[in-house]
Amino acid sequence: MTTNHTTENATAHTPRLRMAELAPEFYKAMIALDAASRKGVDPTLAELVKIRASQLNHCAFCLDMHTRDARKNGESEERIYLLSAWEEAAGFFTEKERAALALTEAVTVLTDGFVPDEVYARAAAHFEEDEIAQLIALIITINAWNRIAVTTRLAPGQV
Repeated sequence: MTTNHTTENATAHTPRLRMAELAPEFYKAMIALDAASRKGVDPTLAELVKIRASQLNHCAFCLDMHTRDARKNGESEERIYLLSAWEEAAGFFTEKERAALALTEAVTVLTDGFVPDEVYARAAAHFEEDEIAQLIALIITINAWNRIAVTTRLAPGQV
């Protein structure tokens, strides 16, 4: 299968509305929430979490942004490519990263309506309580950004 991707295709959708202009107080609050959610979280881990949540939420805008940010922070192409299959790519991610990714998936998807005890316990084995709180804040925040971008139809390269 061959695909031809161009910048034209990447920007085929135009945003439905501009949140920053139409809901400026909300947008400012999101910026503040984003900054607060990242405090104390390792930047490498933060980008892995943001990319994985964005994959699950099918948010192309955020995937583009956070894979670029991860690369700027020194993340390898190989780990970025394998992130969607992190469970099968055990040798590429630390146990701590794997615990964070499992928590990211559980919080993002909420398949059973709750985060399973074993997922939380796995995270608790690698993170202190304050670190788990920050990690959850980060996961919740990227999910909010994903929902904003998907709903308003932001496409990679638009902003």
